Amino acid sequence: MNLERARFNMIEQQIRPWQVLDQDVLRLLSEVKREDFVPVAHKALAFADLELPLINNSEAALQSGQCMLSPKVEARMLQDLAVTAQDKVLEIGAGSGYMAALLSKRAQRVITLEIEPELALMARDNLQRQGIHNVEVRHGDGAQGAAVDGPFDVILLSGSVAEVPHKLLEQLRPGGRLMAVVGDLPMMRATLITCTGAGQFSTTQAWDTVAPRLINFAEHARFQF
Repeated sequence: MNLERARFNMIEQQIRPWQVLDQDVLRLLSEVKREDFVPVAHKALAFADLELPLINNSEAALQSGQCMLSPKVEARMLQDLAVTAQDKVLEIGAGSGYMAALLSKRAQRVITLEIEPELALMARDNLQRQGIHNVEVRHGDGAQGAAVDGPFDVILLSGSVAEVPHKLLEQLRPGGRLMAVVGDLPMMRATLITCTGAGQFSTTQAWDTVAPRLINFAEHARFQF
């Protein structure tokens, strides 16, 4: 497999057509080797336009959010957040550590939370192997955020939720941005929330997608008949 050709095709055929045109983001996707964050069993699919399971049971991985998001979704989220070199970032859902690695190249500091201990270990090992030192991987419940380390300039939920908890919005500083995939199947919305002042927020939903659920976030109440 020609890795560089596959990477080039991923960027040109999947990511650019999804309106990811920020040259810094595109350059990062070339520099940070996605295949180094993919389990050995799935390395041949590292550049495929799909979600990659991070545990052996693929069906369980997708149902429990133990997977990497598709490359185009990761790239579009990174572009929309417009991370700068002064930003302190909180990621919910470390997965394999790939998104944290991308964020680390643009931010001052990244804290990434992972509720599954084996994935927290995987992410930590992957990041250490890449010599990335401004990311801290923590085993913990991302639904609670990391208030003691806040406020944050950027919060990224690397998965979907029914709605964004107010507890996380409270951990944004003025001007801070939170990105998440919000809603229910069959279609969800990529949601960017900006803190415009104390307790005030503006929301944009520029594109549709779907993503596996993050664990421990509340679902909408269901009517029972």
